[in-house]
Amino acid sequence: MTESEFSKVTIKIYGQDYTFASAKSKDRIVSVANHVDEVIRGLVEQGADGSVARLSMLAAINIAEELSHERDLEVEIEREKEQLCKDIAHFQQLWEEAKRSHLQYKDDAKAVQEQKDALQEKLNAKIIENDNLVRSAEERERVVRRLESELEKANEKLRNVSDQSEDSSELIRDLKDKLKEIEGNYFELQMENIQMKGDLEHYRNNP
Repeated sequence: MTESEFSKVTIKIYGQDYTFASAKSKDRIVSVANHVDEVIRGLVEQGADGSVARLSMLAAINIAEELSHERDLEVEIEREKEQLCKDIAHFQQLWEEAKRSHLQYKDDAKAVQEQKDALQEKLNAKIIENDNLVRSAEERERVVRRLESELEKANEKLRNVSDQSEDSSELIRDLKDKLKEIEGNYFELQMENIQMKGDLEHYRNNP
């Protein structure tokens, strides 16, 4: 740094003038000098005495303590700043995880709804099938009752014919054949009805 870059500044500290060269601006030098002057006068007000040199040394110690305190504050602020940055990063991570969890929840909810719809559709189909089985069983019950009635009538006719002359033997054979046919149909319907009742019970127990 050349001498042309320095400027002479005259300052007043505790009533005495001091002139020196500095690369700092005049306003900056005057501001620092005023602060030193305030510290010295403050020490005097608090009871300090002695020469200007002693007061200046005490002022230097106080100013050094102020600087040390300011540096401690800067370190603390820097530490808090670093912790704040870590906290921000942590909360950002939590936010990203929360967003991912929300998206996963939406996907899971959609899958559950689709599964629910599929089960509802299956249940509706079983309800329809169950209703059809019930109607079919009711229809077969009616057929069984009709066949029972026809069987009873055929038995009645057979008994009546048996009481008549032997010339009615052919009619008896026809009636017996008819009776066997009705009995066969009745047996088949009964078996089918049992099967349908079993299916109906299965659907009721396994919705």
